[in-house]
Amino acid sequence: MTTQLADEELVPVKQFLSENQQQIVQEFYYQFIEMEHLYESAIREVKTKLEILDSEFRTKYSYNPIHHIEDRLKSPESIFKKMQNKGIKFSCEGIRENLNDIAGVRVICNYIEDIYHVAELLTAQDDVKLVQSKDYIRSPKPNGYRSLHLVIQTPVYLSDRKELVNVEVQIRTIAMDFWASLEHELKYKSDVRVSAELAEQLKDCAEQISDIDLRMQDIYRTLKEID
Repeated sequence: MTTQLADEELVPVKQFLSENQQQIVQEFYYQFIEMEHLYESAIREVKTKLEILDSEFRTKYSYNPIHHIEDRLKSPESIFKKMQNKGIKFSCEGIRENLNDIAGVRVICNYIEDIYHVAELLTAQDDVKLVQSKDYIRSPKPNGYRSLHLVIQTPVYLSDRKELVNVEVQIRTIAMDFWASLEHELKYKSDVRVSAELAEQLKDCAEQISDIDLRMQDIYRTLKEID
């Protein structure tokens, strides 16, 4: 974003601020835009690594372990709310030090074994550091949610320096993603509170989907053995 465009976006609030306050807001705004660019770049770095791995598998084994990849950058509103909930002063430095999920990459795999294989290959790369790992597949959340969550640190090379940036990588199967998407829609997009009975039904659906995941993986292994 250019300085001119940034100035234009600040015009609506300038009338309510003193010159000193305007300067403070403007400086923070520029810092925030630079930080967003840094996280967007980190997302591209991680997605490229994953796409290269998937392409290699297609070339060597005629098989793609990754069905597709999604990404998202947490919105300023969401960042601010999370910082408030944590009781942390809202600053770019505070954001980078305390939030690991500003940049997010979601990897949708075909089978459960693909999840762990992709995670192993990604974290084994020399310039990737594993910061945190939470396995909600082997230990699902109480509501039935399943996914492998990794926080990795990847380098972003800028014109004048190298920055190490945290990226949250969620890896799950198509079936897990199907359940998580619908559960999120019901829980967060509905004005009606999910009752205990409906919550139990959702959990039961998660168990059934998990069973299907395992059965499909067994079928896949059987077909591989026949080949």
